[in-house]
Amino acid sequence: MSRTKYQRRLVTAFVRWTWMRAALHRGWWLVASVYLVVDAGLTASELVLIGSAHGLFALVSEVPAGVLADTISRKWSLVLSQVLMGTAMLTTGLVTSFPLLLGTQVLWGLSWTFASGSDIAWITDELDQPDRISAVLSRAARAQLSGAAVGLLGIGALAWATRRDIAIVLAGSAMLLLAFYVAFRFTEERFVPTRVARWSASWAIFRRGLMLVRRSPEILRIFLATFLINGAVNAGGRLAPKQLVELGLPELDPIVWFTVLGFVALVVGAVVLRAVEKRLDGEHARHSYGVSAAVGAVGMAVLAFAPDAVSGSLALVVVSGIAAPLTRLIATIWVNARTTSEVRATTHSFLAQAEYLGAVICGLLIALVADVGGLPLALAGSAALYALTGVLMRRPARG
Repeated sequence: MSRTKYQRRLVTAFVRWTWMRAALHRGWWLVASVYLVVDAGLTASELVLIGSAHGLFALVSEVPAGVLADTISRKWSLVLSQVLMGTAMLTTGLVTSFPLLLGTQVLWGLSWTFASGSDIAWITDELDQPDRISAVLSRAARAQLSGAAVGLLGIGALAWATRRDIAIVLAGSAMLLLAFYVAFRFTEERFVPTRVARWSASWAIFRRGLMLVRRSPEILRIFLATFLINGAVNAGGRLAPKQLVELGLPELDPIVWFTVLGFVALVVGAVVLRAVEKRLDGEHARHSYGVSAAVGAVGMAVLAFAPDAVSGSLALVVVSGIAAPLTRLIATIWVNARTTSEVRATTHSFLAQAEYLGAVICGLLIALVADVGGLPLALAGSAALYALTGVLMRRPARG
């Protein structure tokens, strides 16, 4: 097989996997978010606490998982991630008590630690075309949006036609099966695993990755921005369905309403991503990130104090369709361009740690606000985190 054909095959496998995982995950989360509120009856503080607990366990596991990917295998880290993720998703539909749901979400958070960084490191190094990787990641992001749209419609329709718990279990089972796709379609020709002294090699990779981050003010900037904005995204995303339910949804099944909202948000996100694709890296990235955060701040503030479910829903479309996906993609491209092959997965794991740390610390604070001041004030807290991130990214780069 020629090198060009091999590279084309790599990109196709990566983009298809991204599409399938997004379809299953986003459709599952649509149903699960309603399931947690309507079927399990969790309170606002319990919803955010679940997110914080999931983030805490992922925070502890993230860097060891990244180092594992850099020393043993990126491909098999992704296979393990699929197995754990499918198991967590499946079992969520089998329980309704807060402690057991907490356990399934912790496992779900752990599963992502074996994928975050490993996927980007795998495609970057196997493709071995630095000038193309930003375009490939943007293409994968578009596939993620279209896959998520299909997942919302398909799994949402399944939940409406049957039951929410059945749809959750079937989506989790399909995610388990996706591990076979990774095992058979992903190849690993350029990666050389460490075969001797793995502990010392792992420690050396960890130290080199840490040194790279400490010496780069721009990586540190995006880590801080990620910490703040992921606290806003995580807490706001978990509280939004409860806010809309309490505002009073139109005379529709909640699954139908949230499916339509999610689909519209994804269409908006795909259109915006296509329009700004050339402004997601290089000199434009900081400005684009700041604008996206400002959009998120306005949208979340409107959702917090919306007079009815319709206006709140429109605000949620803006937040979930524009602010959340754009900031995450820019952060990924930003870090990927500033790291090196031998510590790529580890550095992306540091970025994921910033995400989880934001979910834990900011999530706990917002849970406290929700418990003491109510749901609107908690959502306003998420809006403030978006706004603070926008201010941070608007500051001129030093040097």
